[in-house]
Amino acid sequence: MKTALLLIGHGSRIDGANATLHAIAEMIRNLAEFDLVEVSFLSRDTAEIQEKIDACVQQGAQCILLYPYFLSAGTHVLNDLPSLLDDAARRHPDVKLTLAEPLGAHPKLAEIVCERAREKMVKAGWI
Repeated sequence: MKTALLLIGHGSRIDGANATLHAIAEMIRNLAEFDLVEVSFLSRDTAEIQEKIDACVQQGAQCILLYPYFLSAGTHVLNDLPSLLDDAARRHPDVKLTLAEPLGAHPKLAEIVCERAREKMVKAGWI
């Protein structure tokens, strides 16, 4: 089955602020775990997310995993995204759609925080 990963970020109107999620998407594409990897943002317009889902279906995706690129489950993850998922499921009844958990507390995230903090402390001359 052709599987799509739709990364969903909060988004920003500030130029370049959304580039990080696009960079993550490219890294995921290079890992070749998914047939399609797309990016969309909530702050712009929820229609954009629906358009990305539709685009995945048009490209042959039979399974679409919506991945909220958020640290925790707030209003967007608990309310907005499930509603968008329900709408998409009605439009595409033959496509399997599911919503992943947000990043949450993960040991690898703790390692990244420590690594970045250490780098900053070195630059600041603290260590």
